[in-house]
Amino acid sequence: MDLNMSSPHTNLPDDCLVNIFQKLRSSDDRNTFGLTCRRWFHIRNISRRSLVLHFSYDTITYQTCLIHLPTLLNRFPFLSSVTIAGCTELSDSAFAELKNLGANLLSLSLHCCSNITDDGLALVVMQCSHLQSLTLYRCTITDTGLATVADSCKSLGSLNISYCVNITDHGIAAVSSGCLLLNVLVMSFCRGISGTGLRGCSKSIEYLEAECCMFTTEGLSASVRAGGLKYLNLSSPRCSAKFDGTAIGLAVRLQFLNLRLCRFLSNDSVAVIARSCPLLEEWSLAVCHEVDAEGWETIGLNCFSLKILHVNRCRNLCDRGLHSLRDGCPRLQVLHIHDCRVSYLGLELFRLRRQDVQLRSEELAEIGPRISNFFIEDYTHH
Repeated sequence: MDLNMSSPHTNLPDDCLVNIFQKLRSSDDRNTFGLTCRRWFHIRNISRRSLVLHFSYDTITYQTCLIHLPTLLNRFPFLSSVTIAGCTELSDSAFAELKNLGANLLSLSLHCCSNITDDGLALVVMQCSHLQSLTLYRCTITDTGLATVADSCKSLGSLNISYCVNITDHGIAAVSSGCLLLNVLVMSFCRGISGTGLRGCSKSIEYLEAECCMFTTEGLSASVRAGGLKYLNLSSPRCSAKFDGTAIGLAVRLQFLNLRLCRFLSNDSVAVIARSCPLLEEWSLAVCHEVDAEGWETIGLNCFSLKILHVNRCRNLCDRGLHSLRDGCPRLQVLHIHDCRVSYLGLELFRLRRQDVQLRSEELAEIGPRISNFFIEDYTHH
């Protein structure tokens, strides 16, 4: 037997080996593939499309990942998705290695990377201008960094800046005017945002998550005036007595509306929304204490598309209001209800008349589609 004779697999071209590698589903198989020889190790590296680093509380593991992050980023030159979570000591210089991915990088997610500055973000987004999905959760980015994103990433479709407490309406204005393909904007717990930065925003914004933002009446009007919104979350325990939800009626395409904890939402606001949003399918009014029989009657008479309604802990929902919901809302399928002023008899009468409706006691903080599903994060090949 000729020991110098090459094995059949050594004659396979790189594109065939890449195709074989991509068909391997388990991480063990992929790792074994890369350990076969140097060539196959290279094939594994250039075939990798995602990198997910969840940093450990173990000090040694944490420091090891921190030290070798630049090496990992250089080893995998064709990454399209990178997620880095919990790395509070990640420096701008180490993070800047991402810029070498260039146009290949489509998704970048940073969670609690508090050491990254506007300068570090700029170094990356100016070179990776094809980004479609960007998460900066609990980062210290300011309006300046967000303006750079707006100038550089014209293909951006999803942006999450939740808990970025340094962001104001100026940064939001830059993004809403510069990223005309933006479809999903998550800015929950950014208390420096009043909503006015969305004035003149693109109609492409269909999903807006603004939980615990301090929206003013003017800001609320600006956020919905474009008319493209399908999903809106304004739930907030800090909702003030001056909160005026009538502007939501401008969102005529709205399908999912979360007003949980908006305790001062009035009957007038509820009436405008019920009459002006004919496509509304799911609506949370949990803990909306000011909505009384008049408001529930308006919902019953006008919400013909409503399938799911949340009324948990609504102090002014009594038998009369439940009667209005029972006789209206013809497409209602699920009613989340508990801790209301509804009698046992009232509930039983509802069940008898509307056997097509499920009564559930659990109170949900999130409704509608999972917003995280709109962010490109491939966990299958990391």
